[in-house]
Amino acid sequence: MDLRQVLPKLLPSAIAWAEARANRALHAGIPLTPAEQEVALAVGVSKPELVRIEIVESLPLPEDPVLRAAALQAGLLGPGMVGLTLGHAIFICRGHKMRRLLSHELRHVHQYEQHGSIAAFLPVYLGQIVEAGYGNAPLEADARAHELREG
Repeated sequence: MDLRQVLPKLLPSAIAWAEARANRALHAGIPLTPAEQEVALAVGVSKPELVRIEIVESLPLPEDPVLRAAALQAGLLGPGMVGLTLGHAIFICRGHKMRRLLSHELRHVHQYEQHGSIAAFLPVYLGQIVEAGYGNAPLEADARAHELREG
């Protein structure tokens, strides 16, 4: 699948899925502890009280087969991925909730806040992934640069 070609067609479905999945997590997830709120503030989150973490066995995947295939092909979801942020909702695979991953995901929360919404952030983020690759995407590089080590 040529992700550059299909991204504009997939964006409405991707945004709808992300918003719905985030809303469910915001109701089911747990708020940040005081120490986690400090981490959130340190990486730029302006409203840490809105963040919810949902511990999952595996990261959620879209039900839509084309959207799922695109997410897997882009390296956004699938084997080896242990964290995902959708707005103020963070998904972390069981056993992987550590300071470094949490600070990375919280930096993505900051990025969502800067863009104003899931619908405004995802086209920019996904466009970077498609153009530069997951590892070279500027928003991913920014999140990696704000990772806090354990301790």
